[in-house]
Amino acid sequence: MTEAHPAPQNPAVLDFLSHRMSYPAKIMTGPAPTRAELAPILSAALRVPDHGKLEPWRLVVVEHAAMARLANLAEARARELGGDSEKIDKGRGQFDRGHLAVVVIAAPKPSEKIPAVEQLLSAGALCMNILHAATAAGWGANWLTGWVSHDATFIARAFGCTPQESVVGIIHIATPAGAMPDRPRPDLVRVVTYAEA
Repeated sequence: MTEAHPAPQNPAVLDFLSHRMSYPAKIMTGPAPTRAELAPILSAALRVPDHGKLEPWRLVVVEHAAMARLANLAEARARELGGDSEKIDKGRGQFDRGHLAVVVIAAPKPSEKIPAVEQLLSAGALCMNILHAATAAGWGANWLTGWVSHDATFIARAFGCTPQESVVGIIHIATPAGAMPDRPRPDLVRVVTYAEA
């Protein structure tokens, strides 16, 4: 009988996760990561549960030069929908202020074994991994959505999404403008229960 060995501990990672916070995209500044700086972030993030190499997602990197085009697309779509100035501003805003963003697109694959909801959760896990990896690399990162993420016409025009695909996150990555105060965090006593025998 062999003795069970616990997984190796990594207190630095636990400490990092205990202090990680999102940095508001609207106050990030340049520069943003270059393609060479972004590559290891995405490589690390792609080590996400993907259900047997199913890879039910894809990524679109929106560089600074493409932000104006997306802002204009968002405004045009808002006007098509009869949106007021607030809807237009919300649609344009993250692109007008953006420096670089990684769009995570859930792209479910036909599967008899992997339910659609698990494929969607894999895409959500990828968003969180990108946040962690970008923050660990010293960048500010913020996971946004907004109406533009959920409008099928906009995401088809902007990111080439098919009717089966959805945008689960637009992860903005750039330079933090300064230290951010932490916000109140959930109380373990309030949100955690234990299923006992």
